[in-house]
Amino acid sequence: MYFLPLFYVTVFQTLSATPKRLKFMHILFVCTGNTCRSPLAESIARQMVLDRQLSGIEVKSAGTHAASNSPASDGSLLVALEQGLDVSTHRAQQLTPELVQWADVILTMGSSHLAETSALGGQGKSYLLTDFSSRGQDNRNISDPFGSDLPVYRETFVELVHEIGNAFDRLVSEHQHRSV
Repeated sequence: MYFLPLFYVTVFQTLSATPKRLKFMHILFVCTGNTCRSPLAESIARQMVLDRQLSGIEVKSAGTHAASNSPASDGSLLVALEQGLDVSTHRAQQLTPELVQWADVILTMGSSHLAETSALGGQGKSYLLTDFSSRGQDNRNISDPFGSDLPVYRETFVELVHEIGNAFDRLVSEHQHRSV
């Protein structure tokens, strides 16, 4: 008799699982220029939606001081590519009242971004990413790699993967509790 290693069993169970449907949800990630952290966060979140077989989730990103139509930074492009993600078509967009209204959940990289989303009407649905993902146990800013070398971008990427994974865990958990 042949037994699959636990890793393969887990992957098979994950891949064969029925997709989890959250109510249609719009998630907006916000940083300063929308060229480093938030495009990475958007790309990571989109991949997690696919990997976790979640449906009904749309993800965007914006910046509080974005130069519209700027591409993702070189560091973000390279780190994303290393991880099998593509941000080459990303174009920065300025945070607007319309984007804030569109979003059901707004996850910001820093406390200044949180203040700006709230000022644009995002009270009650805007959170510091670390605060949301830790359920109030951590309220630090996500490190900003802007102008740094590639290892700093890699550290920020790892930080984002961890925090966004925890944020999705929370969203799924809260949805399941409301559905019961």
